[in-house]
Amino acid sequence: MSLHQQRIAILGAGTSGQAAARLAVAGGAAWVGVFDSGSLETLAPVAEALAGDGIAHAFGAAALHPPEKLDLVVLSPGIDVRWPIAQAFVKTGAPLIGEIEFAWQQCDAPVVAITGTNGKTTTTELTAAVLEAGGLRTIAAGNYGHAFSEVVRSGQRYDVVTLEVSSFQLETVTTFRPKVAVWMNFAADHLDRYDSIDDYRAAKLRVFENQTDEDFAVVNGAEGFGSLNPQSVTFSAFEAGFDFAYSDGWIHYREQPLLDFSTVRLHGKHNAENVMAALGTAASLGIDPASVLDAICDYAPPRHRCEPVGEVNGSLFINDSKATNLHALASSLRGQESPVVLIAGGKEKGLDFSELNDLLPGAVSRVLCIGEIANKIATAWGEIIPCATAGSLEEATRMAAAEASPGQTVLFSPGTSSFDMFSGYAERGDAFRSAVQGLS
Repeated sequence: MSLHQQRIAILGAGTSGQAAARLAVAGGAAWVGVFDSGSLETLAPVAEALAGDGIAHAFGAAALHPPEKLDLVVLSPGIDVRWPIAQAFVKTGAPLIGEIEFAWQQCDAPVVAITGTNGKTTTTELTAAVLEAGGLRTIAAGNYGHAFSEVVRSGQRYDVVTLEVSSFQLETVTTFRPKVAVWMNFAADHLDRYDSIDDYRAAKLRVFENQTDEDFAVVNGAEGFGSLNPQSVTFSAFEAGFDFAYSDGWIHYREQPLLDFSTVRLHGKHNAENVMAALGTAASLGIDPASVLDAICDYAPPRHRCEPVGEVNGSLFINDSKATNLHALASSLRGQESPVVLIAGGKEKGLDFSELNDLLPGAVSRVLCIGEIANKIATAWGEIIPCATAGSLEEATRMAAAEASPGQTVLFSPGTSSFDMFSGYAERGDAFRSAVQGLS
């Protein structure tokens, strides 16, 4: 799509919106404006930066009044198309697309698109590292790192662009066609944005919608996909019979042992699936998985995602503060090789912890509950597994160290958000690390 002499409105002044606006300018648009319902006072630095690049802006109440004769509206992923600002621009009749679609239409390189409820970021980083090791120049972008529009505007040449894509970004695609689409997993989340879990799943499934039999889908085989247009590569660490599988501590590829997982710095079977997805992507792009194992073994796990943070009295302490929903918590538990002492809890956001009741026996020996929902968790799980409450994360960490046997893992995987006690999962994870170091 040519941007030359187009009048383009960008909705949302965040990272993606600013990147899309600058890509529009670089593409020769006649006029570009950024609209955001946030206050001018809050967005003053953004306004100054946009003005310096010759980009118009309207913030606050003024953002609800579109200019005349628009050729295109680009929606940032953080804005729901049902919101008043989006609806005001829908009424102009101008085509509305998302930032991922906008950048895709200006991109010359093939794309790997990685989606799923959990594990996207780790898999995106791993995949980029593996593809580079296999001789393909790439960059990790999208919902992670650089906005896709920023990558396209840079003019750098890549053999493939590795994108983390969220359901929000996929809602507004039209022609977006990844060469490889990766589906990690799916569970209930973002139901404040979607009317139902089916709507959430439908948004994610759009990653496959424009693919043909010349493309590839790397999918979690245990999720029971039906027929897909692209060629499929399957993986699972929990069930056998797929292209990539896990058994006796090894990742197997087409029933042959490929990688001793104990040599990898990632922890847990769910991270084994992240590795499989990266290797499956490499295989889809013609790279022998056996040739890139060093890149897997050299990869350092992201902070706060099943990150080993210390050993005390023979017990390994793992920081999984990024587990802000029940699916992430369940994945962490299933990934452990033996029952753990679990620290869980945080902000009340309406989750039903009893959904994990069947998983707890055999996976957890004791739970230490923290935060707003400490008592709620203790009530939900108390008849299944021993539970105790703690007044702080530091106290829970001390209690866990006293409870854990030598060789047992202490897993901090909250299963909910952190905003009752911390500014975010990163601060919460740092607090856990500090508490463990204090024990050491």
